[in-house]
Amino acid sequence: MSQYFDIGDETLWNPSDGAARLFLRQVAVFEAELGLPSGLGRMENDECQVDPVAFGVFTNTLLARHRRTGHSVLLALSEGFVATVLVLAGRAGVPVDWAGLEAVPDGPLRDVQASARTGMSGPAEGGAWAAELRARAAELGRGMPR
Repeated sequence: MSQYFDIGDETLWNPSDGAARLFLRQVAVFEAELGLPSGLGRMENDECQVDPVAFGVFTNTLLARHRRTGHSVLLALSEGFVATVLVLAGRAGVPVDWAGLEAVPDGPLRDVQASARTGMSGPAEGGAWAAELRARAAELGRGMPR
């Protein structure tokens, strides 16, 4: 069986039940962490409607948060989710402010990692960070069925 993530009649993604269930559970985690709705509706009759405006706000806020950390564990836990969100955002036509994201992060860094050996971690250089994330999303998107 499979489930559908749609905007109106257009299908953005048609994953297996297990992949959809895990993704939606991660969505709930990040909604709580970011304090805002994702724009992804409830899964009803194997369909989830996506509100592109709310999903755009969620996507850009998620990326800004991801950009402001250099904590290796947080990055490892979130990179697959962030890449999946980027694939869906691209398919939904959600604009991403890559130029703003590649700049030095605005505001305080989040969840820095401190080490006696290496000191405090910071976010990766913006261009490299964006290029790596885009490449990961492109690779993932090739295997994500519509």
